[in-house]
Amino acid sequence: MTQRLHLVFGGELVDPSKSVFKDVNDIHIVGMFPNYESAYNAWKAEAQRTVDNAHMRYFIAHIHRLRDEERAASATEELGN
Repeated sequence: MTQRLHLVFGGELVDPSKSVFKDVNDIHIVGMFPNYESAYNAWKAEAQRTVDNAHMRYFIAHIHRLRDEERAASATEELGN
């Protein structure tokens, strides 16, 4: 069974109309979640908590989409085995 991991993170943006962080060292990692529903709930809580700051933005990254289990592993991945 494939895990569908989701990462929730956010921070202050340079411009609210773009997705460029003001300082990547200040990115807030909310956490890794096993499904979209729990990630969405965490995202929503952080977004509501920072609603008064138009430059703050939170995102859900679909980590499971970064890997294709059907393709051979990269050379870098092979080093870990």
